[in-house]
Amino acid sequence: MDSVLYANYLNILKHELVPALGCTEPIAIAYASAKARQILGEFPDRIEMSCSGNIIKNVKGVTVPNSGGMKGIDVAAILGAVGGNADKALEVLEEITPEHIQKTKELAAKHICSCSLAENVANLYIVAKVIKGEHSAEVTIVNHHTNITRIVKDGRILQEQPVEAEDTDAGVDKSTLTVKDILDFANEVKMEDIEEIIDRQVRMNTAISQEGLDNNYGAQIGKTLMHVWGKSVTTRACARAAAGSDARMGGCSMPVVINSGSGNQGMTVSLPVIVYAEEWEVSREKLFRSLVVSNLIAIHQKFYIGSLSAYCGAVSAACGAGAGITYMYGGNYQQVSLTIINTLGNVGGIVCDGAKPSCAAKIASSVDAALMAFHLSIQNKSFLPGEGIIKGDVEETIKSMGYIGRVGMRGTDTEILNVMIDRVDINQEC
Repeated sequence: MDSVLYANYLNILKHELVPALGCTEPIAIAYASAKARQILGEFPDRIEMSCSGNIIKNVKGVTVPNSGGMKGIDVAAILGAVGGNADKALEVLEEITPEHIQKTKELAAKHICSCSLAENVANLYIVAKVIKGEHSAEVTIVNHHTNITRIVKDGRILQEQPVEAEDTDAGVDKSTLTVKDILDFANEVKMEDIEEIIDRQVRMNTAISQEGLDNNYGAQIGKTLMHVWGKSVTTRACARAAAGSDARMGGCSMPVVINSGSGNQGMTVSLPVIVYAEEWEVSREKLFRSLVVSNLIAIHQKFYIGSLSAYCGAVSAACGAGAGITYMYGGNYQQVSLTIINTLGNVGGIVCDGAKPSCAAKIASSVDAALMAFHLSIQNKSFLPGEGIIKGDVEETIKSMGYIGRVGMRGTDTEILNVMIDRVDINQEC
């Protein structure tokens, strides 16, 4: 494999597979608020948030981690200002204490934080402005959860950088990803280059999944599947991924290693592969190489879909997991491609209506579809070109699904938000 391409693929993994504490959208709000508070240099009297619809959608129904079970943009912003450590980025709320939680409750009751909908902006857009008397500080995040593009204090710009395209990341080029090259990279990558990254994903994501199975978080999707469906490898793959989401959406403070900026996607792309590795008793090296496949296949799809849209990321992540399992089984390029095609031809287009407990159910459904796709592909069975969105090869199929997610579902995204924030009279429209 070309050394430049090898280095790029490795950098993509290093850039994407990072730990995060709690759902990444409320964490990004807490990070922006904590950074603004840091710039201000004193605790504010007021906090003013301005967020894109997708951010509002993904924070409205999810428990803010380390908040004592509270939900909402105001809670995330106030908690970030009260006890957040801006230097820890996506782990900004790691050092929260009971005293911080109590103060946040008191300040939220006083309504010191307001939030407005920012329209005609990037899908991932956050502005946190903190005000104390005549002094203020403002932090803007665009396109990526920790990508600060502008810092202002007392009207003076301290930092400003051009807003890069959503799919542009420092030091990586995701446009070079292809299924064939991903498989070549997985076969050739040196273990010492990926061991720390992948081992961290296995450890952290397995731990929070077990937490979700051991305790009663959210709608308890993972626990319910294990209770009702038994303990087959298929059930365990669906249930373990769902249980991690149960815990995460329920406010569990344990970190996870994310994929495509999402903890739910990070767990979906990894836990089914880990379960099958245990079932088949494959080597640690084979598991790690299979996780390289699953992670990069998911990232490849999200490059076309975009980080936040009306397209549920559980589908692309489960599709990646199915591809990784097919690779682990010994499937060739054609069979891995068919797993991707069969998954997208089945559940492609599940809508995202924000981060919340039902994400765990969507994860379970998507993983189940990916496992069906795997079983079809190893028998060389698949949906055919011309059937719906299926194109002549896997790359064109991935692009067509990406176009639907990014462009075709743009109006859907707006209407989902309108329903969620009661901006439309559904009784009149129906």
